[in-house]
Amino acid sequence: MAESTLFRLRDDPQDSSWAHGDPAVPLDAYQAGGTAVRLEPGDDARALIPHLASLRRIDIAFPKFREGRGFSAARILREAGFAGEIRAVGVLYVDQLGFLVRAGFDAVLPEKPFDADVARATLARFPHVYMKAADTARPVWLLREERALAAR
Repeated sequence: MAESTLFRLRDDPQDSSWAHGDPAVPLDAYQAGGTAVRLEPGDDARALIPHLASLRRIDIAFPKFREGRGFSAARILREAGFAGEIRAVGVLYVDQLGFLVRAGFDAVLPEKPFDADVARATLARFPHVYMKAADTARPVWLLREERALAAR
């Protein structure tokens, strides 16, 4: 079996301020002041909100393909102001990368590695988005409105 490889979704330079290699502890074992925690599908991400200042990385588990609660957990954490690394871990595929970015994930550690060139091409395939999300992408309708206002 091939070893899984971390794929970064952020395009900023990797540095030690957010890249965190220590193992993440399960939420039920987390103690205040810890720096890395792992959320499973049944865990409530809101339990971490009082601890976001000390956390540097939150791993969110995707134990099977049909599991989507991790997308909501990431968005909750981003909207609460978490600026550290959110890492998707588990059964993940390249066709999910765009949705992971929109939900606020920074990195993916898939159970089975995928080709980095295919992943980059997948992320570049659709340059516009149609609604607001946890990322900073501006919806195409807003871009159209701005162009129309600028043309007046």
